[in-house]
Amino acid sequence: MAFRSADDRRAALQRGAEAETFAVRELETQGWTVLARNWRGGGGELDVVVHRETAIRFVEVKARRPGEDPLEALTPSKLRKLRGAARAFLATQPPVYDDVAFLIASVSAHADGWAVEWLDDAFDG
Repeated sequence: MAFRSADDRRAALQRGAEAETFAVRELETQGWTVLARNWRGGGGELDVVVHRETAIRFVEVKARRPGEDPLEALTPSKLRKLRGAARAFLATQPPVYDDVAFLIASVSAHADGWAVEWLDDAFDG
């Protein structure tokens, strides 16, 4: 693993927060309602949880450079944590969701602003 300075880590955290905010705005324009952001439980963290009617999505936001594959960052350990967190979150909700899935938001910065690519039902939960 390459050494990253504190400034590099801060910049990456800032970029990630901006990417998450952009993804949330895009989801809201598509009619999704945010239930939670940065929710922790079940041994993991969910970046964003949204619902629309009886559908719920656990959104993993990945800030990427154009052309980078967001799925490369989803290691088996990360997937276990996401699944555990999703199960824990669902345990806090009434059983009204019949469409449950993980949604990857691959957000990248371009010269003219942010862009997002969606990968719905990205992996088994």
